[in-house]
Amino acid sequence: MDDVVGYAALVLLVSLAGLAAVWANRLSERLSVPAPALFLVGGALLAQAIPAVGAVRVLSVQRIVTVMLVVLLFDGGMHIGWRRFRQSSGAIIWLGVLGTLVTTLGVAAVAHLLFGFDWLSALLLGVALSPTDPAVVFSVLGRREIAGRSGTILEGESGANDPVGIAAMAALLAATGAHGGAAAPTGLAAVGAGAWEFALQMVIGAAVGLLGGRVLSFLMRRVPLPTAALYPIRTLLVAGVIFGLGTVLHGSGFLAVFIAGIVVGDTRAPYKAEIVRFHSSLASMAEMTAFGLLGMTVSVSALAAPRVWAVGLAIGVFAAVVVRPVLVGLLLLTVDLSRGERLFVMWAGLKGAVPILLGTYLLSASVAEPTRLYQIVVVVVVFSVIVQGGSVPYAARRLGVPMHLREPEPWSLGVRLREEPSSVVRRVVAPGSAADGAALDDLDLGGDAWVSLVVRDGAVLPPRGETPLLAGDQVLVLVEPESPPDLDAVFGLSEG
Repeated sequence: MDDVVGYAALVLLVSLAGLAAVWANRLSERLSVPAPALFLVGGALLAQAIPAVGAVRVLSVQRIVTVMLVVLLFDGGMHIGWRRFRQSSGAIIWLGVLGTLVTTLGVAAVAHLLFGFDWLSALLLGVALSPTDPAVVFSVLGRREIAGRSGTILEGESGANDPVGIAAMAALLAATGAHGGAAAPTGLAAVGAGAWEFALQMVIGAAVGLLGGRVLSFLMRRVPLPTAALYPIRTLLVAGVIFGLGTVLHGSGFLAVFIAGIVVGDTRAPYKAEIVRFHSSLASMAEMTAFGLLGMTVSVSALAAPRVWAVGLAIGVFAAVVVRPVLVGLLLLTVDLSRGERLFVMWAGLKGAVPILLGTYLLSASVAEPTRLYQIVVVVVVFSVIVQGGSVPYAARRLGVPMHLREPEPWSLGVRLREEPSSVVRRVVAPGSAADGAALDDLDLGGDAWVSLVVRDGAVLPPRGETPLLAGDQVLVLVEPESPPDLDAVFGLSEG
């Protein structure tokens, strides 16, 4: 009986901590501090106050955060969808791969030349700090929608460069023997081994993700289940299968699950709205869990040492105002963006849970002062989340990047149908699209399509010919399934 009471007390404490994390999202809006920073700090303070919490095994944290990252990447991929990804795929891949590698080299150069780290430690530090983070990017944007391609590029980059950074860390540890295994090759042989391992993970991960996404799309559309409650669970479990299969085949399971999410993002399927809501809620819980657990691995007293916080702060500033603007900025010159959008993407490369997760692997690496390296990674992430993340809305305003606030819509009106409504399409008017500011009579929908319903600011508008559409309006369009019009050209690629 005592064991039951003790376990109930543990459930009580965990539930109270979870409620505090949920309410922290509201507090973050009032303080203009991204919620992940509050979760991270809360975890660190809890570990400081309760030594038993701080004694959590790093390996256990790595495993749990890995699962949370799978959930976040799959949800992030669905959030982007294939239509939006396709329009900016070149820029996303360009920044996600090459941008991660040049950031690694830039941060490593700063760590070695300015702060005296040996090259191996500097490179490991650079790899850990190279990815931006989807959890922080989505949390910072929150209810805000960025017009144009810059929002899609930021979201896509943050999802793509996490698998790249994780694969690069695995390849570097394997090539240098810093993971404590067998003797590693040296010189050009080490470079070749690392490059081969990295390329293998990328190629296999992408292939598994594309195939897995197509299989999941087929299951979602064609294989019915007994109850509605099972559909989201099936999607989650298949995402786990895709991650596991990609990893077992020596590929990047993270890349696989992110690509699978993109593939199914625009799939019309039964109970799709319920699936999306389920994964969105699960991703919110994953964000809180990941940052809270990672915070428990942080020693507040260790962060207070000048050789940790001062060096970490300096590296964070260099990474934000020198490394990313210069190196990633050069890559962005080839991307079709306005000057304000380009500067916005250069500034909004936010660090988060993935750099800290990669930092935990340094704790068991055969390098000098691994604990100090890890604490420096934490300082850089805290700086990035609070300073860069908190300034993102202000930067968007100053740089002329349109950012619209999407108010919550807690009430819904819908109908259930036995057959797929192929003649009804829902779209959201994207800022700057042909429909933005145009009257319904002026829309080029052809003779076999018309708007049957308009929802603006949570209220239904009667669709009259002179009714002007505005960015953010939701519209239902009746089309002929045999000859549907090009609705992308009319309404743009805003999330719908």
